[in-house]
Amino acid sequence: MAIVTSSSAGTAAASAQPIQIVRPKAAKPVPVQRWSVAEIEALFALPFPELLHRAQLVHREHFDPTEVELATLLSIKTGGCPEDCGYCPQSVHYDTGVDATKMMEVDAVREAAIAAKGAGATRFCMGAAWRAPKDRDVEKVADLIREVKSLGLEACCTLGMLNEDQAVTLKEAGLDYYNHNLDTAPETYGKIISTRDYQDRLDTLKHVRNAGMSVCCGGIVGMGESRTERAGLVAQIANLEPYPESVPINELVQVEGTPLHGTDKLDPFEFVRTIAVARITMPKARVRLSAGRQQMGEGIQALCFLAGANSIFYGDKLLTTGNPEVDRDRELLERLGLHSRHVMG
Repeated sequence: MAIVTSSSAGTAAASAQPIQIVRPKAAKPVPVQRWSVAEIEALFALPFPELLHRAQLVHREHFDPTEVELATLLSIKTGGCPEDCGYCPQSVHYDTGVDATKMMEVDAVREAAIAAKGAGATRFCMGAAWRAPKDRDVEKVADLIREVKSLGLEACCTLGMLNEDQAVTLKEAGLDYYNHNLDTAPETYGKIISTRDYQDRLDTLKHVRNAGMSVCCGGIVGMGESRTERAGLVAQIANLEPYPESVPINELVQVEGTPLHGTDKLDPFEFVRTIAVARITMPKARVRLSAGRQQMGEGIQALCFLAGANSIFYGDKLLTTGNPEVDRDRELLERLGLHSRHVMG
C-alpha cells in the first residue's frame, strides 16, 4: 500500500482538479397518450360486443360499474343568447318560443338545490345563456355557488366564455366544475356556430384549468356529422391535457325553429358506441348521459350504462328541454341494480 507523506500530500493537493459533481438528468415526463382520429375510428368500427367488452374492462378498472352519479341542471338565466349555435333554442337568432329571463335570485336557487339534494343529486349544475358573462354577473353567480356549497353539494356552472380573472373568482367561491363543451369536431364547427371560434372554447378551458377547477367538457352527436367527425370530437376531448374529469355526451334534441330541426336522427347504437369510445379513451372520467335521454328507450340507456356511462342529468328539465322524470329514473336504476353516489357531507 502506498504511503502518502506530508510533502507528497501537499503536491497531490496542489495538482488535484476540482471535483466535478455529475447530477442525473431529470426524468422526462411521461407523455399523455395521444389518440389519433384514425385510432378512434378503429374503435368505433369494432363489432358491437367487442367494443362494449373493452369499454367494460376499462370501466371496471377505475369505477364501481354499478354506481351512477346523479347531477341536476338548473337554468339560472334563460334565453336571449347572442350566439347562433344551430342546435340551441335560447339563441336570439331563432324563433323557438323561449323568452329571455333575468338571473334567478339566491333564495330561489337555494330552494332548487335543496330539492335536488333531497331527490338524491350530488352535483348541482347552473347554466346561464350568455356568450360571455360580465364581471358583475360572475360576482352574482359566485354568491349562488357559495349557497350550493353550503348544502354539501358539488357545484358546476356553464356560463359561456370566461377570462382568467373570472375563472379565479368562481374558483375562490368554491366552484368544483366548469362546463364548456367543444360541441363537435373542429372541421364541423363552422357549420354549427359562426359567432365564436373553436380556439375561444379551448382558451376558456385553459383558464378553468389554470384556476384550479375541474373540467366538464363534452359534445353533441346527431347533428348530421359523419362517424369520422364524431371520432374527431372524441379525439379533441381525449387529447386535452389532462382530459376532463367529466364528459357529457349529448344527443341532439331537435327544437322547431332551430336550423338543425329536421336533421336525420342518429342510429341509437351509434350513440352507445360513442359512450363506449369515450370510456375507453378517457378511462377515469365520469361519462354522462346528458341531453336526449328522454327520447331514448330504456334498453338503449341500459346499453349506455353497460358501455361505461356512470353519470346522468337527473330531473324533469335540462335548461329548456325535457328530461325523464325523477321517479322513472329511480325505477330504471333499481331495475338495473344500479345505485347512486352517496351525497357529500
